[in-house]
Amino acid sequence: MRKIIIAIVALLAMAFVFFSFTELQDIVSVLRTSKFVFLLVAIFIEILCMFNTAATFEAIYRLVGLTESHGRMFLMTTAANFVSMVAPSGGFGGIAILVDEARQRNISAGRVMVVGALYLIYEYASLLLVLVLGFIILIQRETLNTGELIAAGFLLALALTIGAILVLAYRSPKQLGKLLANLSGLVNRMLRPFLRRDALKIENAYHFSNEMAEGIATMRKEGKRLVWPFLFTLNNKALLIAVLTCSFLALDTPFTFGTIIGGFSISYLFFYVSPTPSGVGFVEGILPSALNTLRVPFTQAVLITLVFRAVTLWFPFAVGAVTFRILQNQPKAVAN
Repeated sequence: MRKIIIAIVALLAMAFVFFSFTELQDIVSVLRTSKFVFLLVAIFIEILCMFNTAATFEAIYRLVGLTESHGRMFLMTTAANFVSMVAPSGGFGGIAILVDEARQRNISAGRVMVVGALYLIYEYASLLLVLVLGFIILIQRETLNTGELIAAGFLLALALTIGAILVLAYRSPKQLGKLLANLSGLVNRMLRPFLRRDALKIENAYHFSNEMAEGIATMRKEGKRLVWPFLFTLNNKALLIAVLTCSFLALDTPFTFGTIIGGFSISYLFFYVSPTPSGVGFVEGILPSALNTLRVPFTQAVLITLVFRAVTLWFPFAVGAVTFRILQNQPKAVAN
């Protein structure tokens, strides 16, 4: 099963590159005409983002009673980000990497699932906070539309759903186990014609829900540490906003604070709610339009979008592809 998953990820990655080949060609052309110093600064900031994400997961791991080395956490988070990029999952795809690592190393997979769910809640909460600021700017400039409000509502509903599952895991592990068992049965029925066997063991659902409940119970003892992951995710948004600013500077395009915040809010909203992996096709279409409504010339808005996506999408994609391969080849040492 593990080899099948690796093969599927590899195929998705190749398809991702293939269908984005035209965009990659455009990006190369734009980067050649950009100011190299600001590109280097943007890449450096993106590297800081990667380490900041690893620190976020480390903080959440500690909340549920787990510890992990800095180096391995960096490998896992960048590899998980790579998988999330090639699969349209709203951030859920990468969690499978963390859970798989836990099972290979005899760590509580249920607790790691709690880590993944908490990360998404923190991530969505920090993004929604930035969105409030961005929407205020868009309202002042009379450019906010219904589609953006619907997308934000969907993101909020997703965060609340994940939170409800965590509450259910804590209050009634048995009910969550029953829910997971039903979902496992559904998956088995869908895959049985292809695999000729059950892909998931239904009896594991109850054990998994108990592990999740134990992880959530551990969090109650942490108190003030609960705020740290949220601060880390907010810091990540600040770093990404700095990358967008560098994209403007690299193309010598004037900007205001409102332009940066408004454009960033829309781009990352559709990064998560887009039906395509990493918002490919959607972000490239929506961000230039959003920047144009914020008084950025459309041609420059397109070029800025390409630079921004080169740094925040394709650079992490390349790093994640390498770390995913390294992670799969590493011996599965037991964590602390």
